[in-house]
Amino acid sequence: MFDLDFLIFGIMPYAVLAIALIGTIARYERDPFTWKASSSQLLRRKQLMWGSVLFHVGIIVLFFGHLIGLFTPVWVLDTLGVSYALKQWMAVIIGGIAGAAAFVGCTMLLHRRLVDPRIRNNSTYADIGILALLWLQIVVGMGTIVLTLEHMDGAKMLQFMAWSQSVMGLQINAWQEVVDVHWLYKFHIFLGMVIVAVFPFTRLVHMLSVPIRYLWRPGYQIVRSRRGAKPVRTGLNPFGSDRRGSAGRTHPAE
Repeated sequence: MFDLDFLIFGIMPYAVLAIALIGTIARYERDPFTWKASSSQLLRRKQLMWGSVLFHVGIIVLFFGHLIGLFTPVWVLDTLGVSYALKQWMAVIIGGIAGAAAFVGCTMLLHRRLVDPRIRNNSTYADIGILALLWLQIVVGMGTIVLTLEHMDGAKMLQFMAWSQSVMGLQINAWQEVVDVHWLYKFHIFLGMVIVAVFPFTRLVHMLSVPIRYLWRPGYQIVRSRRGAKPVRTGLNPFGSDRRGSAGRTHPAE
């Protein structure tokens, strides 16, 4: 009998990981010049700076918080004497603050993309789509905090840890760990997998190119593309003729 939980939490994780891995490698090999964030800083700087800082700080904390929270073995917590309730409170407090920062930042970035005509015209559907998807994921994630406050014993947390670690351990029955959780948690996990799947095809790939080399190689600057710009009349003969009318003569130095 067909089971949606088995499809989403048992099969989908492996399909998503395969798409993300193969897609990332393929993009890097086939389209290396698209491996960038395509900054629009020159079009509207102030809102970008505030939104970008809040979003990036919040999303980085959330990313590593989920990574550590889901994939830390339970025996490590037991060995360190960290109670499940304490870990749950840390997740709620730190995740709540980081989520609020990411929400405000993402809202500012999305508003900027949609409202400013110049930025909207220089944005692709993928640029706007991934921001909207991240915004929705943050909202749903903040909603799960409300649910978590109803059971701070860490029981649900252990279920999600068991599921994620079972998936990485290639255990076929991993999906059964999250069958009975609230639908909002399931939706949060589903959106997370969708984001991972579309990762190679959006601007998110730039997170794999942390510009550490810029620290010792100064001199980089953001250059705005003149896509769609009309040629500027300079008064020079486009065929390279000089003032004496020698049409057709070319000057390599020009």
